[in-house]
Amino acid sequence: MSPIDIQKALGGIDYPAAKEDIVKHAESHGGDAEVIKALKGIDDREYEGPSGVSAAVFD
Repeated sequence: MSPIDIQKALGGIDYPAAKEDIVKHAESHGGDAEVIKALKGIDDREYEGPSGVSAAVFD
């Protein structure tokens, strides 16, 4: 899994977005199981943009 996989699953989401909304969006927009699992593991807060989500997943 790469940051590109995360961003593909989150294509079209409006930021800022809460963790719950990010996970739901990825689930309904073709995110695979690995992407969904990774997004479920991020901190429960609001994210300002895609770089913040990627940082939360990969840091």
